[in-house]
Amino acid sequence: MTDDLNGRSVIVTGAGSGIGRAAALAFAAQGDRVVVADLNADGAGAVVEEIERAGGTAVAVTGDLSEQGVVDTVTATAVERFGGVQVLVNNAGIMDSMSAPADVTDAEWARVLRVNLTAPFLLTRAVLPHMLTAGRGAIVNTASEAALRGSAAGAAYTASKHGVVGLTKSLAVMYRRSGIRANAICPGGTATAIGVEADRSAHGPAAIGPHFVNLGRVSQPEEQAAAILFLASDAASNINGAILPVDDGWSAV
Repeated sequence: MTDDLNGRSVIVTGAGSGIGRAAALAFAAQGDRVVVADLNADGAGAVVEEIERAGGTAVAVTGDLSEQGVVDTVTATAVERFGGVQVLVNNAGIMDSMSAPADVTDAEWARVLRVNLTAPFLLTRAVLPHMLTAGRGAIVNTASEAALRGSAAGAAYTASKHGVVGLTKSLAVMYRRSGIRANAICPGGTATAIGVEADRSAHGPAAIGPHFVNLGRVSQPEEQAAAILFLASDAASNINGAILPVDDGWSAV
């Protein structure tokens, strides 16, 4: 898994913390040059500094990835600084408030779908011409356990992550003859800074609650990053359109 990744230009979103940070560090440790994209400038800068202290190469780009201008900047940075885009990791995401469909506000629906689904689409669309020109590329999306069931989050988050799975599969079919692979991981409970603000007495959280008894072991971000790194590597050269649960068997229950 090391030789075939050396020197690639890699974009990782949500790379300022959690799974994205772990993935950015892992790619850099392999010798890849990493665009660390995150809304939080301090977090992104800290990850770049950490990579550089270890002898790696990285650059931070900050902004809201659901905005086309930010997407264009991220893509242009990878192309101009590192010569192209060989790997895209769409990892940035936010949680909802576990709301049931009848209780989801327009604002919550729009924000969660914009960050979790529209942003990965926009960035994927932006990097595809560069991958198509090169005749090769790997896209790894972070979906969720909520992409596999209806009992792991609220309506907005669940819909957004099901959408990520659909986008992943569409990419796999559309571009498999062009040397581009697309896969997704579905993390279960993971020790990250992402939080949930929910009224536990509301219908959504109350209905979901009993299903969390089968959550399984909470993983470390590095365990999720290892799966991302594998799917982006040539070791996974015949894996395309796979939706990989990384959840200690939660999806098997």
